[in-house]
Amino acid sequence: MTIEIKAPTFPESVQDGTVATWHKKPGEAVSRDELIVDIETDKVVLEVVAPADGVLSEIIKDEGDTVLSNEVIAKFEAGAGAAAAPAEEKAEAPAAEAAAPAAGDKIAMPSAKKMAAEKGVDLAGVEGTGKGGRVLKEDVMKAGTAPAAAAPAAAVAEVAVAPGERVEKRVPMTRMRKRIAERLLDASQSTAMLTTFNEVNMKPIMDLRKNYKDLFEKTHNGTRLGFMGFFVKAAVEALKRYTAVNASIDGNDIVYHGYQDIGVAVSSPKGLVVPILRNAENMGLADMENNIRDLGVRARDGKLSIEEMTGGTFTITNGGVFGSLLSTPILNPPQTAILGMHKIQERPMAVNGKVEILPMMYLALSYDHRLIDGKEAVGFLVAIKEMIEDPARILLEV
Repeated sequence: MTIEIKAPTFPESVQDGTVATWHKKPGEAVSRDELIVDIETDKVVLEVVAPADGVLSEIIKDEGDTVLSNEVIAKFEAGAGAAAAPAEEKAEAPAAEAAAPAAGDKIAMPSAKKMAAEKGVDLAGVEGTGKGGRVLKEDVMKAGTAPAAAAPAAAVAEVAVAPGERVEKRVPMTRMRKRIAERLLDASQSTAMLTTFNEVNMKPIMDLRKNYKDLFEKTHNGTRLGFMGFFVKAAVEALKRYTAVNASIDGNDIVYHGYQDIGVAVSSPKGLVVPILRNAENMGLADMENNIRDLGVRARDGKLSIEEMTGGTFTITNGGVFGSLLSTPILNPPQTAILGMHKIQERPMAVNGKVEILPMMYLALSYDHRLIDGKEAVGFLVAIKEMIEDPARILLEV
């Protein structure tokens, strides 16, 4: 039976996608739910799997081709591979018993086998997280962190580069990287972006976290108490007071949002992504920490859906995790403001006429001056500073 393999259904915010990688060739046998092709959109890479056991009979859209939502990209013959399997088993007599995997044997996806071969990872020691215990490429990626570091060294030893030779490598941008570049350039050219700065004493939050982190983790089923949850909570309260910072511009109209959908910028192997905490105003601190950690892990593993990265009324980015001391974050249109967190660093500060060494963090708020005046921007940033330096303000909403 011939089945049409179609591109995934894209949401309204995504017009089309690009065929990134075909993991199977025409005539190659495929198992049910086995990865066939990756479709790259502006925001995520979507995986298309086999609908049944069979053979990939024809590829209609080659790598690099643009595809629309639900467009036919290949043809698949269901059940065609089942007849070929016994013949292959007989041809390999010594491995006949191994051809039928025992209950404890592991099944690795082709992309996982390929990555394991490249990184020198033994699949026997990799724990599979896919359906039925299948080993996915993400599993190999996690298990192969250490061996992968040694691989380039071996390659360098094989290829001798002449002294003084200037080596260059040209590769095309991925669709996601091109889209990121377009959005950043558009934000800098189409908005009246301005950045205001302040600094915050992190000692009160650090002391609070030190005193209650064990109890917090025990009470909330293993949820760890971090710093990002406090900043999201403070941002939600500040956005309620300064509604323009939570608004967006649509043509000649200003759209005021009666909810706080907070985007948290996360660095992933494919590029910067901004998953959204929907209705953050209804979340407790534990819910925020749980969701932030979950979104961050799935962003790094490429498991985020397009819907989880669509929308948002305000964004927080933390360059401090990479060691950034100060920066000017770029707006994430159509949002009109973004908060930048930075590295916590001990500095001498004047407190009541005396010099004290305190853990300080620089904060940066970039905003669209077309909608937000300097008074509102500074007031918003000061409100966050005050709530972080005196966490009781968050509880009391003062």
